[in-house]
Amino acid sequence: MTKALPHTGSYYAASISESTSYAPLTGAHTADVCVIGAGFTGISTALTLAERGYDVRVVEANQVGWGASGRNGGQMIGGISGEQGIAKSLGANSESIIWELRWAGHEIIRERVETYDIQCDLKSGYLDVAIKPRHLRALEADAEALEKHNFPFEYKLLSKQETRDTIGTEAYIGALLNTGNGHLHPLNLCIGEARAAVSRGATIYEQSMVLNIEKNGKPKVVTTQGSISADFVVLAGNAYHLLERKLRGIMFPVNSFIIASEPLSEAVVNEINPQDLAVCDPNYVLEYFRLSADKRFLFGGRCNYSGSDPEVIRRQLMPRMLRIYPQLAGKKFEFAWGGTIGVPINRVPQMGRIADNIFYSQGYSGHGVNVTHLAGQIMADTVAGTLDRFDIFANIEPFTIPGQHLFGKQMVALGMLYYKLQDQW
Repeated sequence: MTKALPHTGSYYAASISESTSYAPLTGAHTADVCVIGAGFTGISTALTLAERGYDVRVVEANQVGWGASGRNGGQMIGGISGEQGIAKSLGANSESIIWELRWAGHEIIRERVETYDIQCDLKSGYLDVAIKPRHLRALEADAEALEKHNFPFEYKLLSKQETRDTIGTEAYIGALLNTGNGHLHPLNLCIGEARAAVSRGATIYEQSMVLNIEKNGKPKVVTTQGSISADFVVLAGNAYHLLERKLRGIMFPVNSFIIASEPLSEAVVNEINPQDLAVCDPNYVLEYFRLSADKRFLFGGRCNYSGSDPEVIRRQLMPRMLRIYPQLAGKKFEFAWGGTIGVPINRVPQMGRIADNIFYSQGYSGHGVNVTHLAGQIMADTVAGTLDRFDIFANIEPFTIPGQHLFGKQMVALGMLYYKLQDQW
C-alpha cells in the first residue's frame, strides 16, 4: 500500500486559506460520475457536474491540489498549447473556434471566484516579454489578433524602455501587456473550488489511491478500502496518472521548479514590479515570475533535475533569476519546490476515451491554470452527451512514445537540450 503524501513544501502550501481533511473512501458506493484526481481538471469537472445536478464522487490519492494544480506558477495565461495542430485538424472556421476556447478558462475562473467567494489573490495583468527580434514580431502578431477579435481588456505593445520602466530589468527588448491575463494563488483556488463542489452536493475522498478500474459493464473504481460503481468515470491525474499504461505513453512528465523570496520592501517592489504583473518569456525552456499577495518574488523555470531538494532547486534557479534581477542578490529565498507537468509531443491537450463510459483529459504543457478549467467543462459536457468540443481534441491522434515509462527522464533530458538549442536562434 502506498502512503498518502502531504503537500510539497511550497509557499502555496504554507499560505493556504483553509486546509482540507476529506475522509478516505471506505465501503462500496454508487454515483453518476466518479472523477479520479482532485487537481484543477478533476475538481473543475466535479463542480460543473454538481452544478448540473449529477451525483459526483472525486477520489484523490493525496490531498486536493496536491499535484501541479497546487504547485504551479499561478499564471493565468490565455491560449492552448498546440493551437497550430488544432487548427490543422479543424480546417475551415478554426480561427473563431480556437479564439473562443483559448479564453474560456479565464471566464470560468473569474465567475467561480465571484460566485463562491474564493480567496485566491486573483489579479489582472500580464506581460509576454521579448528576448529576440523574432519574439517582437510574434508579439506584434498577437496584438493584431487581439485587435481583430475586439479583445475586451486593455492591451499594449511596450518598447524596450517601457518594458524596463514597467518591470525594472534590462533583460528584454519589448513586451505585450495584457490585462485579460493575470495571476493567482493556485492552491487556494483549487481548494476553494473543491469547497464549492461539496456545497453543490459532490463528495470528495482524500488519501484514497485508486488501485484498479474494473471495466466489465458498469465501471468500478477500486481503492484500498472501498469502491465506487459509476455510470461514468473521468481520469484527471495528468502527469501523476499511473493507472492506464496507454496514458503514460502519450506524454512526457516534465519537471518545473519555483523559488520564493522573503517578503520584499515597498521600495524593491516599486523598482521591479510596481504594477503587480505576471511575466513570462517566450522560450521553450522558459522562465516566469510574479509577486505573491504578500510581495514575495516567485521565479520559476524548467531544469534537468528530477528531485525535490530545495537547496538543489535554489542552485539551479538563483543564477538565472539574478541575470534578470541582480538587485535581488542578498535577498533570502525561503521556499523552493517543484512539480511535474504533462507535455504531449505535439503539445495538443489530450482528451479521449479508455472505454465508452471512461474519459480522460491531460497534457496541458504549462497552460494548466486556464485549460484545466476548460477541460473540466468539456468533460462535464461529454458526460451529458454533448461532444462538440470533446471531439476537437479526441480527433487528434496523440503520438505514442515507446518506452516512455522506462526511459522518460532520459528522453526529457534530450528534449530539454534540443529546445535549449532552438531557443538560441
